[in-house]
Amino acid sequence: MALKSFKPTTPGQRGLVLIDRSELWKGRPAKALVEGLGKKGGRNNAGRITMRRRGGGAKRLYRIVDFRRRKFDVPGTVQRIEYDPNRTAFIALVRYEDGEQAYILAPQRLAVGDQVVSSSRADIKPGNAMPFSGMPIGTIVHNVELKPGRGGQIARAAGAYAQFVGRGNGYAQIRLSSGELRMVRQECMATVGAVSNPDNSNQNLGKAGRSRHLGRRPSVRGVVMNPVDHPHGGGEGRSSGGRHPVTPWGVPTKGKRTRNKNKASSKMIIRSRHARKKGR
Repeated sequence: MALKSFKPTTPGQRGLVLIDRSELWKGRPAKALVEGLGKKGGRNNAGRITMRRRGGGAKRLYRIVDFRRRKFDVPGTVQRIEYDPNRTAFIALVRYEDGEQAYILAPQRLAVGDQVVSSSRADIKPGNAMPFSGMPIGTIVHNVELKPGRGGQIARAAGAYAQFVGRGNGYAQIRLSSGELRMVRQECMATVGAVSNPDNSNQNLGKAGRSRHLGRRPSVRGVVMNPVDHPHGGGEGRSSGGRHPVTPWGVPTKGKRTRNKNKASSKMIIRSRHARKKGR
């Protein structure tokens, strides 16, 4: 999909850059594959805000996406490519030969009418899913499982991908776009190709209202608050907020490492995503 810009006929149009979605399905989603989706407003089950700057936005239906791809050796045909308001990637509606329908993440270069299949060993074509044990080294993949049968958790956002770079001792080594090199079991499934909509990050919404439609509320900087509201607040005139940036609750931020050193999955990481930065 390409980007489209607009003539500055209004202040909101000036600088507006959006994804051209003219080739996507224009109707409603498949009724059997949607659920109602209530508003959370960033609140948890206790009603407390755990994610700031969320709320409002247009109504949404949740599309049930098949991240597990466990329907083996049954070819499916892509019926249409759709917009999904719940994620940055596009989704594809697949009809299998036995009549069942499912939504999958649409990879780049997947078109209406293409065949996709999930198998222990499949062709290296965008949309085909298989375990790493049946995949050649060097393959670009997305929707990667961390544990067999759990469903894809890595590389699901727009334009994301990982590369299968090696195998040994029952594990596959994958390189993520962050630079991290990690291991997963060879029985884990992954889908060939990179995720669709790579230009998503190049959009310019043009006005605050478009952010509000997406459920994003305004973000106020701590340095413009009063001391009672934020550790960066107060001071005479324009002040930088002090030496160490912190959250409103005093927790160091902007680069402070928060990962637990004793986390069980740390042993699966061969090279941290921060290793590149240290060498600079």
